[in-house]
Amino acid sequence: MQIELKYADGRQCAELPFAAPVLRPQAALPGPDAEALLRAALAAPLGASPLAETFAAEDRVVIVTSDITRYTGSEIYLPLLVEQLNRCGIADSQISVLIALGIHRPQTAEEHRKILGPLFGRIAVFDHDCDDEEQLVELGETASGIPVAVNRRLLEADRVIVTGTVGFHYFAGYGGGRKGLVPGVAARKTCMASHFSVFNPAPQRGKHPQAVAGVLDTNPVHLNLLEAARMVRCDLLLNTVLSPQKEIVGAYAGELEQAHLAACAQVNRLYRAPTVPADLAIISSGGEPKDINLIQAQKALDYGSRAVVEGGTIILLAACRDGFGHAHFYPWFDYQDLELFEDALRENYQINGQTAHSLLTKTRRFRVVLVSEFDAATCARMGMEKAVDLQQAIDMALAELPAQPRTLVIPDGGLVLPSIEW
Repeated sequence: MQIELKYADGRQCAELPFAAPVLRPQAALPGPDAEALLRAALAAPLGASPLAETFAAEDRVVIVTSDITRYTGSEIYLPLLVEQLNRCGIADSQISVLIALGIHRPQTAEEHRKILGPLFGRIAVFDHDCDDEEQLVELGETASGIPVAVNRRLLEADRVIVTGTVGFHYFAGYGGGRKGLVPGVAARKTCMASHFSVFNPAPQRGKHPQAVAGVLDTNPVHLNLLEAARMVRCDLLLNTVLSPQKEIVGAYAGELEQAHLAACAQVNRLYRAPTVPADLAIISSGGEPKDINLIQAQKALDYGSRAVVEGGTIILLAACRDGFGHAHFYPWFDYQDLELFEDALRENYQINGQTAHSLLTKTRRFRVVLVSEFDAATCARMGMEKAVDLQQAIDMALAELPAQPRTLVIPDGGLVLPSIEW
């Protein structure tokens, strides 16, 4: 069986000595083009008034959108949004774009160009900085005691539009929606406090069983994010749903939660994939930007591991040209004992530390062979084995498995959520 999987901005090919099922998204039905989908969504916002009734000529508008690590179709929908605002009498000079970096690095000028598309150089663009006190305004605390501080541009604007894309998220349930605000444009302390509930409350230990991909109603992380986000102004949400080819196949506009839930429903229809447990899963994160760094790429490992028997083998293709994704991620692997690792996080919670803990938990449960730009020593410290390419990874995996192990290929691991059927 010939396998061709996405890797960075290219592909890697290999041969498997037997046939194996391929776990793919459900096919999206052919429909209107992206612009038509977006215009239809904006013409009939869910749970919100039409734009002409919400926005006025004198309004100063901030549009929040995702950074380069999450492709959203922003170069398509941002010009349409600005066109709609212009029709309401709002001049370009009254509109700005705020990049929801969360705790990520600042963007380069070229990345701003990719995000804004034809608006680059026409509309002002700013990066959020979660550590710059001058940028932040305190809004108080949630009922559960989470301190909420956000970028002051949201408070200084007359209207706020939040944009992004929706897919599964490995502990917040789904991306998009409220995440554009928290953690997108929140202070570091807000990001950390709202995410800490990924762990069971003391004296219990371990990860909360509902803080997983595809769960909202009982997910404590989602509920914290939503409560905090509701303290921030949002006059309109615009979320997209993308195909594996990064085409816009869904667009949802309206009230913060209603539009988000509608997008989540389409993600469920497209990307939940029934399967049976496998001994070996061969997973591509999906190429850039899904494998731009390890913090992003490990989501594919989290999702794909659901389809693998305990102690099974996972091959993960993730180039990680941007390295780990944050300087604070790799040092957490000084903790090789998972209990001591959890103790350290409970004492000083860091989102990147929690991601590192999640990764190390997986590499303790499964044999993981990583095809990436990391060297062998770095991979080993994270509990993984390095392969130089996909073919070597397959050869390494099969050398320690029974003949013709139950094998599964997942070409878009950063999108697809396996659902086990026995």
